[in-house]
Amino acid sequence: QVQLVESGGGLVQVGGSLRLSCAASGRTFSRDVMGWFRQAPGKEREFVAAMSRTGVWTVHADSVKGRFTISRDNVKNMVYLQMNSLKPEDTAVYYCAAGSAGSTTDAMYSYWGRGTQVTVSS
Repeated sequence: QVQLVESGGGLVQVGGSLRLSCAASGRTFSRDVMGWFRQAPGKEREFVAAMSRTGVWTVHADSVKGRFTISRDNVKNMVYLQMNSLKPEDTAVYYCAAGSAGSTTDAMYSYWGRGTQVTVSS
């Protein structure tokens, strides 16, 4: 069992930055693939970024590539999402997820946090 708790969301102006954090506890965090997903009102949940245990496999969605960066600290059991140059379309609830295989599909992730709201105002 893995417990995930996101933090760092909030209200930011267009062009601003936020850093989301996800604290993991439970089974061995370092073995898991960690991902970030988001869901805007009225829309389906979508993939944002994911990273394997060692970081050899790291993927960012095209919509955030060059602006967002996923990272992880296996000693602290933390995963981060640095978000720069934020746009109104980035407004969503952001979820941290843990899985056993690298994937951009949410169905492949077994554990989820409750999410943190990010709102970008224009």
